Amino acid sequence: MQNRVFFSQASVDQWGIDGKIDLIDGELILLAEGRRYKVEESVRIVTEVTGANDDRKIIGKVKPKRALDEIGAELLETSMILGDNAYDVVPGWSGTPSCPFADHLVSPERNVARAGKTDLGTGPSSDEELLQRFAAGEL
Repeated sequence: MQNRVFFSQASVDQWGIDGKIDLIDGELILLAEGRRYKVEESVRIVTEVTGANDDRKIIGKVKPKRALDEIGAELLETSMILGDNAYDVVPGWSGTPSCPFADHLVSPERNVARAGKTDLGTGPSSDEELLQRFAAGEL
């Protein structure tokens, strides 16, 4: 099973303003790397705010918006009502890499994005490392 990653809407908005990403046709693209993630609108459930039990055991989980809509959740910005529960949520996107990381490293898209520069031995060795470098502004 491939790793999934959560991109908060606030981060996606800022990266878009900064020209670091593109969000096209269900894909988020890290422009400096040419790395693509298939994305779906989602929310990260942070906490239950009424004091009621979290019988659904969803605190700390990332759920696609469509799945929450199907079970009757009502979302408004950073809040969600589901039955008798109310939650603080972080809106955003869940993403799955479009190809294995090893394939990405040798892809023509990466070569074009990096303008032919190689980084053998110093480049990221995983999606996790790539995303850490990206979030730290090192790409």
